[in-house]
Amino acid sequence: MKNLNQLSTPYYMCDESLLRNNLEILNRVQIESGAKVILALKGFAMWSTFPLVKQYLKGCTSSGLHEALLAREEFAKDDKNLEVHTYSPAFKDEDIDEIALISNHIVFNSPSQLFKYCDRVKKINPDVSLSLRINPEQSSSPKDIYNPCGLYSRLGTTLENFDERVLEHIEGLNFHALCEQDVDALLEVLEAFEAKFSKYFKGMKYINFGGGHHITKNGYDVDKLIKIIKDFRAKYGVDVYLEPGEAVGWQTGVLVSTVLDIVHNKMDIAILDTSAEAHMPDTLAMPYRAMVRGSGEAQEKKYTYRLGGNTCLAGDIMGDYSFDEPLKVGDKIIFEDQIHYTFVKNTTFNGIKLPSLVILREDKTLDVIKEFGYQDYKGRLS
Repeated sequence: MKNLNQLSTPYYMCDESLLRNNLEILNRVQIESGAKVILALKGFAMWSTFPLVKQYLKGCTSSGLHEALLAREEFAKDDKNLEVHTYSPAFKDEDIDEIALISNHIVFNSPSQLFKYCDRVKKINPDVSLSLRINPEQSSSPKDIYNPCGLYSRLGTTLENFDERVLEHIEGLNFHALCEQDVDALLEVLEAFEAKFSKYFKGMKYINFGGGHHITKNGYDVDKLIKIIKDFRAKYGVDVYLEPGEAVGWQTGVLVSTVLDIVHNKMDIAILDTSAEAHMPDTLAMPYRAMVRGSGEAQEKKYTYRLGGNTCLAGDIMGDYSFDEPLKVGDKIIFEDQIHYTFVKNTTFNGIKLPSLVILREDKTLDVIKEFGYQDYKGRLS
């Protein structure tokens, strides 16, 4: 075991006790509402934590073959009660047979994809449940890049494009319309979804409410969510699924980096051994400002610095932050809440080293789960 001072930066560190806290909240939703909560791997795929996660959640939802394999191998391998759901905007011929073998549910994005593959996957796995993703055309997603119901969205089937012939093949309907949103946003989506598609609910076994529910964020109205789910289940006689990713990893850990140099170009700029572009891409794509421990807004505290990454991309900038004391080479910079949508998306751009993966156990011991090096960069190239 190592202590924090012995760890080489950069590294992501997941706090197991904080993760359990989130799982307890999600499990309360399951117990009190009767819904099933499954983990969306696209947001949180730290499979070294799965022994803990699967004590609470009912399975995983994956976005294609490789995520489905991870779910089957590391989450649901030894427990037939744990489910693997697989969705893709479009499945490929070369993948669909294996997906059928390892999935409990397959979610098709369009009627054409469903008609193309429904007989084939049922022949391979007669027990697989099929469903169709719906676009309710209602969302208040904060950014267009994350809005699955935006104008011209390719994700899900609109009412205009719904083909009633799918009803003889499917057991459920799915929608995913939220992004880091509260329960009132869900209500707005549900109203649109019910108004357009409730006439098709008869005979359905389940409705999947998708992800984007910010259930574990402080202030989220969990009681209201539970009531909504209970009322929906009672009204339509269906099971309900939720598939959060971010809500599982929300505020469970950090990205720790080191100041390598400080330069001045009309302002002080600290160059770190991490990268916004490579290691926390959502800060540029969303965009949002990552919190830095002990910092304030620019000029709020006495010493202001621009924090920059150690790549050649001019825009590899985390933002401007202020501190009570001047930064110096060797100081640690800790970016908060960097366990979800970070290492599932990070890259070796510019050959920069990937951050190690570390778990702070509930007994306060540290486990370095994975360290990366040159071969990880070279192995992605040819």
